[in-house]
Amino acid sequence: MRTILLEIKYEFLRLLRVPRYSVSVVTFPVMFYVFFGIVMRNGTIGNVGAAVYVLCTMAVFGMMFAPMLGLGAGIATERNLGWMEVKRASPMPPAGWFIAKICGAMIFCTIILSALFALAFTLGGVRMGIGQAALLAAAFLGGAIPFAALGFLLGHVVTSNSAPAMINLVAMPMAFCSGLWVPLPFLPHPIQQIAQALPAYHLSEMSQALAGATGHGSIASHVQALASITSILIAGGWLVWRRDENRIHVG
Repeated sequence: MRTILLEIKYEFLRLLRVPRYSVSVVTFPVMFYVFFGIVMRNGTIGNVGAAVYVLCTMAVFGMMFAPMLGLGAGIATERNLGWMEVKRASPMPPAGWFIAKICGAMIFCTIILSALFALAFTLGGVRMGIGQAALLAAAFLGGAIPFAALGFLLGHVVTSNSAPAMINLVAMPMAFCSGLWVPLPFLPHPIQQIAQALPAYHLSEMSQALAGATGHGSIASHVQALASITSILIAGGWLVWRRDENRIHVG
């Protein structure tokens, strides 16, 4: 356990010391919330205030971007440098390395949520009970798991040079098609159909329902969809990880 805790600490420090990660994953959701959640706080989207709606969508963006970039780019870089072989030769179990990767990204997810909630409850004028806010925060953190699995999968199929570009190529269209930038009812019908297969859409709809908005489908249906998508991504990540393992053993 001490070894795993140390690995988590150093993984967090590694991410913190990479400004293009530590600054961007925190700054972008917060900046967009200031522009759309605070400046337009008196408006309404659907049946909730803009400050609440944008809090949900930008939190989803943060929960999506931080794990995907943290795991995806980090794993791709370590594979390219041969660090994976060093880790496999060390006494630490492989699960410890994976846990550290997830925890490092989840710490940044917590920082993003803390910043967004602080802005929402002060400058945004959002009002909700402590229990509701805690449940919403827990839903966001739990909803980051499928994106961590997706980042793990991408990290094993892209190179270190192409990883940031490929992750953005996946994340940005997913954010748009899930209604994070433009409310889903304003998007073309084919995109609305595509959204139902995306984890960001289900996390966004679930969080909005928890915040009091009228969404599409029940909270339980979105939880089930996220669980199914996560299972598929974990299976895909395990397959590509085993492929790398077999390649190393053969070599």
